[in-house]
Amino acid sequence: MAGTGNGPLSGVRVVELAGIGPGPFAAMLLADLGADVVRVDRPGGSGLGVDPAYDITNRNKRSVLVDLKTAAGPGRVLDLVERADVLIEGYRPGVAERLGVGPDVCLVRNPRLVYGRMTGWGQQGPLAGTAGHDIGYIAVTGALGMTGPPDGPPVAPANLLGDYAGGSLYLVVGILAALRHAHTEGGRGQVVDAAIVDGTAHLTAMIHAMLAAGGWQDRRGANLLDGGAPFYGTYETADGGHMAVGALEQRFYAEFIHLLGIEDEAPAREDPAAWEDLRAAVAARFKTRTRAQWTAVFEASDACVAPVLSLREAPAHPHLAARGTFADHGGITQPAPAPRFSATPGAIRRPPAQPGADTVEVARDWDVPTLTDRRDPAPAGGPGAAWPDGTRAADTGSPPRRSDG
Repeated sequence: MAGTGNGPLSGVRVVELAGIGPGPFAAMLLADLGADVVRVDRPGGSGLGVDPAYDITNRNKRSVLVDLKTAAGPGRVLDLVERADVLIEGYRPGVAERLGVGPDVCLVRNPRLVYGRMTGWGQQGPLAGTAGHDIGYIAVTGALGMTGPPDGPPVAPANLLGDYAGGSLYLVVGILAALRHAHTEGGRGQVVDAAIVDGTAHLTAMIHAMLAAGGWQDRRGANLLDGGAPFYGTYETADGGHMAVGALEQRFYAEFIHLLGIEDEAPAREDPAAWEDLRAAVAARFKTRTRAQWTAVFEASDACVAPVLSLREAPAHPHLAARGTFADHGGITQPAPAPRFSATPGAIRRPPAQPGADTVEVARDWDVPTLTDRRDPAPAGGPGAAWPDGTRAADTGSPPRRSDG
């Protein structure tokens, strides 16, 4: 494996078949950790309508253009695969096979390849072939049903819980584990089936344990960690801002009600029957000052209280600023690579990859001269013959794939 940059994955080569959502994010994480990620973009782009210059999920990557619907397209990708350690794709089940770049043919070309498959429903099951988005995946796993107030509907946490926590991060864990196996004595490549429904369900392990032990009610807004407890939730301030309270332990709670100024009047927290009165007392007190004023009150305390910041406000938070949690690169404020490593730190090395901009460079570095061969013969059989995915030479558009969140 050739070294190409900083980070603990320096020297690892990754081929990413362009998609949207959790697949690109997983590839970005590998790239942040030093992997040489080559994104195979298709002519015409992803269809999202987002300027590629701002798509930071494609930072630290390089891009080549390959049309998998041409006769030469699959061969060019397989030439990359032969020199890669990892491939990531996010098509619906069976599409990669029809395009000629499925796991069987890829593993023949490179027996130690880790073939990562990112889908919502997984490679098999009644819903495997259907489209979907984050909200549906987290809905059927029970995770969405835990969010929101008891007297209102569930609240979708953007697409962070399904796409990125249950999807991208599990794909990365699987890839790293399979990569470790592939490069041990007697190891070999394999397919990593990362389904968002599987990962999201796995995230609920502790809640299922509490449910089985009788410590969790199977309804939202009635439990310790879902807003049911008045000392774990959010409260509005005088200026319309909000403060987040997580004073679970007794000693942290004692500091919380002391600094809040209600320790002499607060109902006993040990009595769930008094929780609504306690919630009302806490809410009324928070409404007497602004978010900035309460932030100053609780700053550097062990009361476990923090201001609720917007995306634009977060980078300026003193703690995050001191740690460099966010970075400015190429005029874009963005999260810095995480986690951190003492000996092999990751870095933002390149701006978002522009589709096809790195074809010549990658062809040279990976020794894949076919990438720069612009001859694209028609599929075998002449005009009107079928491409590998079953469409005809006269057809246009991108290869079919599942809908990422």
